[in-house]
Amino acid sequence: MALIYTLKSTVRTFPRTLFRGIGQVMFQDSMWTGILFTIGIFWGAYEEGIGIVAWGLLLGAIVSTLTGYILQLPDTKGGQGLWGFNGCLVGCAFPTFLGNTVWMWLGLILCAAMTTWVRSGLDNIWEKWEMSTFTFPFVLCTWFFLLAARLFNGMPPIHMGTPELPLGAQEALDMHFLGLVQYWLKGIAQVFLINSWVTGIFFLAALAVSSLRATMWAAVSSAIALLIVILWRGPGADIANGLYGFSAVLTGIALGATYCNYSWKSAIWTIIGVISTVFIQAAMNAFFAPMGLPTLTGPFCLATWLFLLPAYSFFQPKQN
Repeated sequence: MALIYTLKSTVRTFPRTLFRGIGQVMFQDSMWTGILFTIGIFWGAYEEGIGIVAWGLLLGAIVSTLTGYILQLPDTKGGQGLWGFNGCLVGCAFPTFLGNTVWMWLGLILCAAMTTWVRSGLDNIWEKWEMSTFTFPFVLCTWFFLLAARLFNGMPPIHMGTPELPLGAQEALDMHFLGLVQYWLKGIAQVFLINSWVTGIFFLAALAVSSLRATMWAAVSSAIALLIVILWRGPGADIANGLYGFSAVLTGIALGATYCNYSWKSAIWTIIGVISTVFIQAAMNAFFAPMGLPTLTGPFCLATWLFLLPAYSFFQPKQN
């Protein structure tokens, strides 16, 4: 059987494919967007004192991208970075939630590799409905490993939430303008699990390199999510850390700038989808709280599927 990817072609295309994979987390087929995302992640991770998250990002992206080449996956979109985006999120999640041990890093490598073939397999099912799996391979594989970490002392879940019944906490919240701006920007940065408003600025700039429409919907979606969670009096700490923004941001970019025709009707549909994502995330947070398990980007996946499946006449997906 002839090889789809030779060593020579892999070496030649790998850097572009790698950074496109990082850009594809927010649906951008742009190497430069991926590079700017990476710079923003390194800034935010070291600002927080957890630089290993940034290195985890690179390791996860490298492993998942190489897996696609090694398995010779018949994926014509591999060069667009679609092997790498789930793996780079795995690379951010493991150091965020688990202790810094050699077994954590080995688990990260295995999980990042898994996302590549899990995505390929799930696509065979989802494509029957002309749907994408989005970041669900990352979510599913990471859930497996985080739950396993409850029993495996080699990768202790020292940064995961304590299993408990869900209770709405009402912490004090800074409602001054500058405070709200920081919450808004953190909602964008948290797509990569980075709690830094400066990283949020990097991400908006990175999106602007590739798509002004995606930039607009990222900004608008984070603002809408922030407004909704404040009006409904969500947990103050989660609001301040941007934790209700990231899934809404991804939903906004998916519905408003990636999979649909551009019209005022689809814009309204996108706004409704973003608002619904906030409530879906709150529900999933409550559901997973007894397990101490983060929802990751699960709310985005679920909300976007629910809003794309109807395929209403005014909201037809674009033909790719």
